[in-house]
Amino acid sequence: MFHEAQNRAKLAMDEEARKAPKIKTPKRKLDGKVPPSIKSIEFGSFEINTWYNSPYPAEYVLQLKLYICEFCLKYMKSGVIASRHSAKCPARCPPGDEIYRKDSISVFEVDGRKNKTYCQNLCLLAKLFLDHKTLYYDVEPFLFYILTEYDRKGCHIVGYFSKEKNSFLSYNVSCILVLPPYMKKGYGKMLIDFSYVLSRKEGKLGSPEKPLSDLGLICYRNYWKEKLLEYFSAYSQTQISIRDISQTLGFNPYDIVSTLQAYGMIKYYKANHYILKRPEMIAAYKRKQNVIADLPDRGIDMKYLKWTPPCQRTE
Repeated sequence: MFHEAQNRAKLAMDEEARKAPKIKTPKRKLDGKVPPSIKSIEFGSFEINTWYNSPYPAEYVLQLKLYICEFCLKYMKSGVIASRHSAKCPARCPPGDEIYRKDSISVFEVDGRKNKTYCQNLCLLAKLFLDHKTLYYDVEPFLFYILTEYDRKGCHIVGYFSKEKNSFLSYNVSCILVLPPYMKKGYGKMLIDFSYVLSRKEGKLGSPEKPLSDLGLICYRNYWKEKLLEYFSAYSQTQISIRDISQTLGFNPYDIVSTLQAYGMIKYYKANHYILKRPEMIAAYKRKQNVIADLPDRGIDMKYLKWTPPCQRTE
């Protein structure tokens, strides 16, 4: 298993190096691509500049600005229509089961088959900020996990990830997005963490669907590195295996090996592979944890999770 994961990781890293990630910050440069026809959207209290085109119906694509209801995700052409809709829209949260709530943070599970229009609208919204997304209308085979912030007005969408109900390759994320106003606040890490929490509860190893976008690769690599350093900092034995790490964290061995290689934490010596704990990296990780200790906690508290794996449910 180790050698197979290592070979796959090496091929992926070579491909990543060849492509050289271009997207590093929320502020986008088009790099010669066709500029988005819809320049901005009004979404709740935010006016957000778009990054990419999205296949909205033709009469909407001609609009420079689109108005989207933040609760039901209906899209409209004008502020007048949006105001009228807002006055009568009954929705105040995603149309699914609330499976996690802690303080003002909630996560809803929405079935693409039961709430097809809502999920299609969510995918169209996401495409405005994702270059690689191809899922728009075939939402029925997917579950959507929507992260929200709650206030007296309702549950405001922060971001989401989707996953196939039955993934042959055991992918635990098909698409993941944090909306621009909520970026750099720890929500991306929280969504990734939540996807692995669900995988561990299912008794499976998780991995995001490949290939990852440039921004997705950066986010996941940072997440995997942080979790590995956390694991190593608490590990006191002299021997360690990829299998042990995989079973404990719920990570696919390929993702573990590719991350170790990317950060110089594994080497081959005299026909054996050695994982390097890298004390300086662990020390830097601990210093970072001390610095962010006073920031809002985005960790998943298992006692607030009310969720049964789909395979164990009785309809």
